[in-house]
Amino acid sequence: MTGVWLLAAIAAGGWVFGLPRRWLLAVLALAWAGIVLSHLAGIGLFGGSARGWLVAGGLAALILAYRAGLSWLRARALPVDQAASPPPVPAPPAVSDAELDRYARHLVLREIGGPGQMRLRDARVLVVGAGGLGAPVCLYLAAAGVGRITVADDDRVSLSNLQRQVIFRSDQQGQGKAQAATAAMRALNPHVQATPLPRRIAADDVELVAEHDLVLDGTDSFAAREAINRACVAAGVPLIAGAIAQWEGQVTIEDPARGGPRLACLFPTAPAPGLAPPCAEAGVIGPLPGVVGSLMAMEAVKHLTGAGQGLRGRMLIFDGLYGESRMIGTARRADCPVCGSGLEGGASAP
Repeated sequence: MTGVWLLAAIAAGGWVFGLPRRWLLAVLALAWAGIVLSHLAGIGLFGGSARGWLVAGGLAALILAYRAGLSWLRARALPVDQAASPPPVPAPPAVSDAELDRYARHLVLREIGGPGQMRLRDARVLVVGAGGLGAPVCLYLAAAGVGRITVADDDRVSLSNLQRQVIFRSDQQGQGKAQAATAAMRALNPHVQATPLPRRIAADDVELVAEHDLVLDGTDSFAAREAINRACVAAGVPLIAGAIAQWEGQVTIEDPARGGPRLACLFPTAPAPGLAPPCAEAGVIGPLPGVVGSLMAMEAVKHLTGAGQGLRGRMLIFDGLYGESRMIGTARRADCPVCGSGLEGGASAP
């Protein structure tokens, strides 16, 4: 029993004097080794036998090894709540004080508010045509805080554009419209990304269109509108289409993927030559593109934020000469060659 009391005295002394655990275990191990060696040398001062002390030491070593293993596993194991939960999602970039001040009138609208403004900031919009309709569309979307806007147009600024395309200046004649328009948008709102695309959009630009949440078409020919419409139908991206001539304009949303009609549902065949001449031939009153383009921008903001009722299944027609507007219903055509047979079994929808 003398050996047991010796080890107990060492343990008590180490605890009283605050000896580090590793040091205390080392002293106990040395004392145990001394007791075993004394028994092997035939000196029986500490009681027991060499075999008994070896067995006791082995059991103590196993217990210490087991506890050390548990500590090692605990140190490397995640807490239960962390192991079961998915990895944390990075927080979106904080809204700056300048943005809060800039969009204050949106933030107080109950239909938009903070969540709607964040949806605008995260949106990706393709504007096709930076002319009469594209000018107000680009300016108002940039002012509204739409995060990423691509402007596609292969034309250049000319003096005859300035009667209605208010995004350009006299000293920009000869510049590419896409580049000049995006420069004006960035100057208006440095918080948006405006990218010029100095070319036309074709029917096979499906991948480009699919990179955006919404397309706005402000082109002035039936062929261009049909190509853009086909790309949007193939990509499943909603299209806000506007058109103007002389004193009248119209706006609608063409979205077959969500039950709305497309261009061919409304106009199955292209107009006969001379029946729908472009603005360069028929003329257009200067403020008309501003009115219709602003309506397009309004529909885009509503669509992106989820506010109000959009123009899917409806067409707004504005008559500037008599100051009148009217709304007509539109529907899918079951025999439409593009959307009638490929979506929803060819059934028309309002």
